Amino acid sequence: MKPPSHFEVTQTSRLDTFLTQTLQEPRNQVAHLIKSGHVLVEGTTITKPGLKLKCQQSVSVTFPEPKITPAQAIDFDVEILYEDDAILVINKPSNLTVHPAASVTEPTLVDWLKHKEMRLSTISGEERHGIVHRLDRGTSGVMVVAKSNEAHEKLSSQLQDKSMGRYYLAVISPLLKEEFTYIDKPIGRSSHNRLKMGITEHGKQAQTLFKKLYPSRDEDCELITCKLFTGRTHQIRVHLESISRHIEGDHLYALKSKKDKISRILLHAYLLYLVHPYSGETMEFCAPIAQDMQTFIDQKFEKEIIHEIIDPHHFNRHFSSFTL
Repeated sequence: MKPPSHFEVTQTSRLDTFLTQTLQEPRNQVAHLIKSGHVLVEGTTITKPGLKLKCQQSVSVTFPEPKITPAQAIDFDVEILYEDDAILVINKPSNLTVHPAASVTEPTLVDWLKHKEMRLSTISGEERHGIVHRLDRGTSGVMVVAKSNEAHEKLSSQLQDKSMGRYYLAVISPLLKEEFTYIDKPIGRSSHNRLKMGITEHGKQAQTLFKKLYPSRDEDCELITCKLFTGRTHQIRVHLESISRHIEGDHLYALKSKKDKISRILLHAYLLYLVHPYSGETMEFCAPIAQDMQTFIDQKFEKEIIHEIIDPHHFNRHFSSFTL
C-alpha cells in the first residue's frame, strides 16, 4: 500500500464529487475507492460516497497497489518514437490504460514504463509517474512522457498555452456536412450513464475542430482529422455525438449496428507537436497507424489518395485555411 495523499476541503461538497474533481478520476472509480475503505475524513475511514464535507476538513486517500498477478505480467511492448534525457515519445496501443486506478486490474502504460526501468517525473504522484497527458484506453497513438520534473512542468505549461498539441485521425459516420466543423460545448459526467461524458450546462469548457479528409468508396463513412483546443475526457467522441456522428468501433457512444463488429475504436492520435523542454527546439512526431485500423482504412478507402492526404510532412496544411 502506498502512502496516502492528503487534501483540504475548500467548499462544501459530497465526498465522491470532491474526490472526482480533485483526483480527476471517473466517479465510479472514486466510489470504489471509498467503498473499499481507502478514504479517511478527519482520520476516520468513510465508506459512504455521499458524505457531506465541510470546509477545512481533511481528506486522505490511500491508493491500493495495482493487482498484477504473475499471469498478468507485462507481456506486451510499446513502440518508442523518440527518447532523450528529458522526454520519451511513444505510440500507445489501443486497449491499453495509461495509468493505474481503483477499477483497473490489468497492467497499464505506467506499469510498462516502470518495468522498463525508465527514469520518470514524479510530480503527478505515484500512480502517474511521467504522465503529462492521457489518451483514452481505446485510443491509440502518440504520447509524450516526462523523464524529469523540470521537463514535466514545462510540458504542462505548453498544454496550457497551446504550444503543445495533437492532431487525431478518426473514421466516422455519417459524413460531416461542412469542410470544417467547430464545436465549443461544455463537457461533464453524464447524468444518465456514469461511464459516459456528455454536454452539460455546468461542465468544463471544451473546444474541438473537425476537418473532412476523404470519404470511403461507398460513402458510408469518412476519414477526418480532429484538433483539440482543450483536453476533456472523451472530448472527440462527445462532441461528435452532439452532432449525431460517431466513430466506427465506438460501442459506448455509437448506436450498435449489424455491420459494426470492429473490435476497437478507430481513433488515433496521429501527430504531436511540442517545444523541447530543455533545448527549446520545436519538434513534431508522427505515430504510425496500428495495423487493425490501417487494415480497415485500406479496405474501405482509396489507399493511394489516403496515403497522400495523411502525409505527416504536409499534414498541418489541412487547418491552414481555418481561423477562429
